[in-house]
Amino acid sequence: MSADATNPAAPGPVAPAAPRRRARPRIDLRRLGRAALLGPAARDRLPDAIGHVAEAHRAHFPDADLEPLRRAYVLAESSHRGQMRKSGEPYITHPLAVTLILAELGAETTTLTASLLHDTVEDTDVTLEQVGEEFGEEVRYLVDGVTKLEKVDYGAAAEPETFRKMLVATGNDVRVMSIKLADRLHNMRTLGVMRPEKQARIAKVTRDVLIPLAERLGVQALKTELEDLVFAILHPEEYEYTRELIAENAARPGDPLTEVAEQVRGVLREADISAEALVRPRHFVSVHRVARKRGRLRGCDFGRLLVLVNEDADCYAVLGELHTCMTPVVSEFKDFIAVPKFNLYQSLHTAVAREDGQVVEVLIRTHQMHKVAEAGVVALGNPYAPPSEEQSTGDGERVDPTRPGWLSRLLDWQRAAPDPDTFWSTLREDLAQDREITVFRPDGGTLGLPEGATCVDAAYAQYGEDAHACIGARVNGRLATLSTVLRDGDTVQLLMGQDPASEPSREWLDHAHTPAARIAIQRWLAAHPATADDGAGTAGRPTPGAPDAASGLPGVAPGAVDGSSPAAAPTAEEPGRPDGADGPLGGVRGGRSPAASAVIVDQPRATVRLAGCCTPVPPDEITAFAVRGGVVTVHRVECATVTRMQDAGRPEVGVRWGETAACRVTLLAESFGRPRLLADLTEAIALEGVEIISATVAPSTQQRVHHTYTLQLPDAARLPALMRAMRNVPGVYDVSRAQPQHQPPAS
Repeated sequence: MSADATNPAAPGPVAPAAPRRRARPRIDLRRLGRAALLGPAARDRLPDAIGHVAEAHRAHFPDADLEPLRRAYVLAESSHRGQMRKSGEPYITHPLAVTLILAELGAETTTLTASLLHDTVEDTDVTLEQVGEEFGEEVRYLVDGVTKLEKVDYGAAAEPETFRKMLVATGNDVRVMSIKLADRLHNMRTLGVMRPEKQARIAKVTRDVLIPLAERLGVQALKTELEDLVFAILHPEEYEYTRELIAENAARPGDPLTEVAEQVRGVLREADISAEALVRPRHFVSVHRVARKRGRLRGCDFGRLLVLVNEDADCYAVLGELHTCMTPVVSEFKDFIAVPKFNLYQSLHTAVAREDGQVVEVLIRTHQMHKVAEAGVVALGNPYAPPSEEQSTGDGERVDPTRPGWLSRLLDWQRAAPDPDTFWSTLREDLAQDREITVFRPDGGTLGLPEGATCVDAAYAQYGEDAHACIGARVNGRLATLSTVLRDGDTVQLLMGQDPASEPSREWLDHAHTPAARIAIQRWLAAHPATADDGAGTAGRPTPGAPDAASGLPGVAPGAVDGSSPAAAPTAEEPGRPDGADGPLGGVRGGRSPAASAVIVDQPRATVRLAGCCTPVPPDEITAFAVRGGVVTVHRVECATVTRMQDAGRPEVGVRWGETAACRVTLLAESFGRPRLLADLTEAIALEGVEIISATVAPSTQQRVHHTYTLQLPDAARLPALMRAMRNVPGVYDVSRAQPQHQPPAS
């Protein structure tokens, strides 16, 4: 059943609706429900209930044949007749609303037909065979792709396995995910009738899985509204505060964005450039992010200027006029027309400064670019129709929007993750990596990888499990270690060994950024436990005298039993550190540091170490794992090493904070450049009674300054107050805990 379908005889409890922004007037679902049940449905006449769908569809496809929509509606209405939603409307209003969402985005007739029928197989007696016989194989495939698996058959694995099935179907037809996203959007719009705990559960899945998928498919119109609806449910206080900010700005007399828009129109008229200049308000989550970054908001922070033109060349003409006649903020310029994003997005981004100091962000694109920016793959019409002559047929993931590189990679690694829990956790982690790079092979082919990927990831992306034999790489013609992080546009030549018995090193797990690489390495290590316990294979055997591999845990490098990299462990000679210091919190080898003494574990006489990979301090939520030599390492629960250890089946050790104690921590501060900023920050730190061990201030880049402070706190419980005090310094827009960079051990 869909998230809010119900039996009319057993209505569920009703919770107050979560506040949400109404971007446009909604269709009267009760009126549509009555029309569905009572309206004329003559064989030769379009039912009144889908008139609004037909109108939206004809706006994009004037010559569309509406007969399939009529027949699909008649089948859906008769099949769902008598079913009611928890909100009280006839159930048919749900597929109607989902279909309207897709019609407004420009979906073609086949997608709309499947959308009207998307719940019939799941919730009624209609079968897939009947759908196929009546509407054809394409519609049957789309309906099957979005049909959920039964909990009776799959139990707790039903949700992850349903998403796995849906993603595999999307690999063959991206329209499957288009229907699912529209379905979830309408369910989120009406989620207020659910119990609060169910609202939160659905909102979290939407945040972790469906919003990243909407972003990757370029469907910004659905993504932004889903973000706002999730924001309202999971963060009601921040949502209400943001709503008040927007309301206060709307009530102010005069709108600086409107003034700039009129000024831009004048500039473009004088230049004889045909263009539209529109004010584009930010959605709630965007305003919230800007407020966290900039502090006090001004009028121009609540929106951006959108300039629409007819031809690609006009975009650059508009850019030239704006930079000539207005004051540009050069650091804000980005060209996504020459270099499109991996999700089809194209636009020029720039910013201009007003005389009062306010900065106005400007987006410049053609009407077609705007359509694709809003609707993504939905705007492609039928993406499986034969390509026109002018369409490219080269090798590259941007050429085929129906099978982008990220989707191919996802489909590859999901086959190697048969366990539903592993698939579900890995899927969320993979989707959290929302930036892509393209690297080139020596043969001219390309590899699409997430930002932060290394040569290890490139090896497994190109060779699969044959990458176990990789012995090195050349990046841009120069020899490089497999841990080298790749950048967009790099050329990578992978060097393969000739020995068929070559083995991967456990150390590679620390440098594997993609699920495909991690899963392949973990599978090999699990199949060769004796070799794995030695700490390395032929490609990564530790140097004599190097630290012991210790734990035999996937995801922990040799010499990094506490989760930190060997290179991150300071030496006894490091200034300001006690002899034998180990890790950023000063844990003593073979014993307990003052900070570790504040930890109580459920293993008597265990040596406790605070992991350097996440530097836990009170009041962080923590967990722990026993490793070799009677050592217990303590991690923050959100640490990536925790996920890897859990995936490897390592049992967790009970742990909790006891008495608080002194600790050392590294904080990163991000700020805008201004006079006396460093003095104000150090004064704020000193007023909190915290000692500065070391401080580094990177040179200002693009009007932003990066600060790194290593601090000694007399009491770990003071850390939240210290971070708040630093954020309150004017010009500082973010303060965060540092994460040590993993580096290969020295040979």
